Amino acid sequence: MIIRFTAAVVLTTASANAYAQPAEGGPLQAVDVFAFDYATDPQISPDGERIAYQRRTNDIMTDSTRSGLWVIAYDGEDHRPIAAEDGSASGPAWSPDSSRVAYAFSKDGESSLRVAWPGEARSAVVASLPAGPSQIAWSPDGEWIAFVMFEAGEEPQVDIGLPDQPEGADWAPPAMIDEDLRYHADGIGEIPAGSQQAYVVSSDGGTPRKLTSITSGGISGLSWGADSMTLYYSHGALAETGWDFREADIFSVTLGGEIAQVTDYPGGEYNPQVSPDGQSLAFTHGPRSELSNMDAQLMVRALDGGDPRQLLADLDRPVAGFAWDGNRDLFVQIEDAGHMVLGRTSVRGGDFNRLTDAIGGTTTGRPYTSGSFSASDNGRWAATVASPYKLADVGVGTRRGVRGEITALSADTLGRRELAQIERFTWESSADGLEIEGWIAYPPGFDPDGSYPMILEIHGGPHTAYGPQFSAEVQLMASAGYVVFYTNPRGSTSYGMEFANLIDDDYPGQDVDDLLSGIDALVARGFIDEDRLFVTGGSGGGVLTAELIGNDERFAAAAVGKPVINWTSFFLHADLAPVMNYWFERPVWEDPQEYWRRSPLADVANVTTPTLVFVGSEDRRTPVSESEQYFQALQLLGVESRFVRIQGAPHGIAGASPVRLLQKVGHILAWFEEHDPGAEAEE
Repeated sequence: MIIRFTAAVVLTTASANAYAQPAEGGPLQAVDVFAFDYATDPQISPDGERIAYQRRTNDIMTDSTRSGLWVIAYDGEDHRPIAAEDGSASGPAWSPDSSRVAYAFSKDGESSLRVAWPGEARSAVVASLPAGPSQIAWSPDGEWIAFVMFEAGEEPQVDIGLPDQPEGADWAPPAMIDEDLRYHADGIGEIPAGSQQAYVVSSDGGTPRKLTSITSGGISGLSWGADSMTLYYSHGALAETGWDFREADIFSVTLGGEIAQVTDYPGGEYNPQVSPDGQSLAFTHGPRSELSNMDAQLMVRALDGGDPRQLLADLDRPVAGFAWDGNRDLFVQIEDAGHMVLGRTSVRGGDFNRLTDAIGGTTTGRPYTSGSFSASDNGRWAATVASPYKLADVGVGTRRGVRGEITALSADTLGRRELAQIERFTWESSADGLEIEGWIAYPPGFDPDGSYPMILEIHGGPHTAYGPQFSAEVQLMASAGYVVFYTNPRGSTSYGMEFANLIDDDYPGQDVDDLLSGIDALVARGFIDEDRLFVTGGSGGGVLTAELIGNDERFAAAAVGKPVINWTSFFLHADLAPVMNYWFERPVWEDPQEYWRRSPLADVANVTTPTLVFVGSEDRRTPVSESEQYFQALQLLGVESRFVRIQGAPHGIAGASPVRLLQKVGHILAWFEEHDPGAEAEE
């Protein structure tokens, strides 16, 4: 259910009702992607009077997404950019007295930490930096600003006896040398030597001082103690623990550089937040487990020690974020049945009191759950709020509930298009009768008495979730005349730990049955042409797409995106090799038959479906070699196939740039049109 805001709120850019007005320009067009304008990272001031947020806008001239910072009053008035400079700004953080906003700024390859005075259109450089700052946090007394920044280290060198290079000689660059498991990462490529460190600088400007000397792993969740002398942070994924992303502990560091370990529980502790009175520490915890999915739990304990208590232990939903509400209670964001939900709970124990399930709208490509919020000292909050028909706007509320939306950033684009209508749809899986949830996107002008082609679009992860969110890819497919069906088969998050782990050590498995029975249930409604069924998905969705066409011949064509095709090669090539410890019972050298059994490549000889294979050329998550194996196998078998590499794109193709999003969707639709048995009849 989408929350309807009822309170009257002043909007500065357009009426919120603009999204519900009759369309003026027909269905969504490819060019509309360049007009997307949406909010991320809304940060409400401590006094609750203003919200600073990152405004993301696509640029047709540079094929990029520009990031600027804007500020708006809680009542929707006085909406303006924080600073007028060109460049990229991010990570807004309010000073304790709500008078200034610190933020990260970059331009032409140079980075800095800056402070702006909202409403005055001026800013000052606090520190020029060798790399971009993140996790910016003010001390409670306003005198210090802490941040995290990457500190470059020395690359490994080996003396191999090369002669001296003559002056002016043009030699090949040195060989790249790595000596541990984490040597590359998707979206980065080769990981440079060095580590993240915590720094502090005077809020009046000066030379930053490094507080930590970390040699491996990462820092997250900077939080100041009430004394303005101590910082708390989470440190995990260490080389000495095999880069295990499920192991992390909370530490403290003083301004004098004295470090102490605060937690040491089995598993990972993340995102420490000190209570306003300085007495308690809240954090999320992932217990030590060998299951492929482990949901984050919300914990609280006395700052000076003692056993932690789990809040909302009976909720059985992943905690996606939390913040103290200004007293001793907490706002909490959870993922529930394809929705991001904001609610509130007491540290003394009690229920989760829902405020809104409309959090989201910060991913433009596919309809994944997303979004974030922040809270003020007086119990107000600001969040990214969205719907199936718009991207994220800034919404606000209090401990009691929702006040309303105070921006309408994409009303002038999405509000004037005839968008696909979204309907929730459930069915019983043919595997065991389990109820599965999905959504149907109807093409504009849909006639229930007509007959339509259908695209099944499958999410990745596999432990992620789709929901009733705006999706450029889904909307563009629907605009092309397809009924688009997207679902949360078993393994998806937001339905509880048991549901997510039904594919533990068995993926792909009965999630395939969930999808096929969903198609059967949708076809039974009478408006789908069974000869015009198509299927696509990326990453984990690419795995399932390949698995479907390797075991079923009902599809007219398929588009397999950035898949895992061979679990053995993936295990030994992808940038997240430590993850595989949780997806298989044993490493590949101990059980190669199981890796082959679960590989879609094992069924490739059964494929007769015309198949497009696509991948980003810089993908390190599901490496390009996975797609190459599948395409070459299809070619050798004589299956009609095409291989598309989106140049310069990492794993997240749609997020790489607007044009790359359009290239991805365009190639999928072109392939389906070429193999649509009903296309000529429609013409």
